[in-house]
Amino acid sequence: MEGGMTKAEVLKKVILSQYKSVRQFAVEMDIPYSTLVTALERGIEGMAYSTVIRICEALSLNPVDFSPLDEGEGLSAQITTKRVMERYSRFNRAGRKKILEILDDYSQIEMYTREDS
Repeated sequence: MEGGMTKAEVLKKVILSQYKSVRQFAVEMDIPYSTLVTALERGIEGMAYSTVIRICEALSLNPVDFSPLDEGEGLSAQITTKRVMERYSRFNRAGRKKILEILDDYSQIEMYTREDS
């Protein structure tokens, strides 16, 4: 999150950087304008978690700390990457080597590879 800004302030800044107005964003997200304005003024803590997730996905923000997500990578992909890296970091040198060998093996199997890779 940007230095000293609340989550609501970050949201408002990002919304206005990507949309003409908060109203336009609310309409496009199918969120009642009054609900969004109230959350931006009083804090998002009272807003439904599922709504916050939808907003963060639309604005490419991490819903945990409201930091920007990497370009072109969706939220679920970034969460998966983070989980994989956290688990990988738990292995010792031999374990990491084995994991990389397994990844190399599976990357050779067509049914496990993406078409765009």
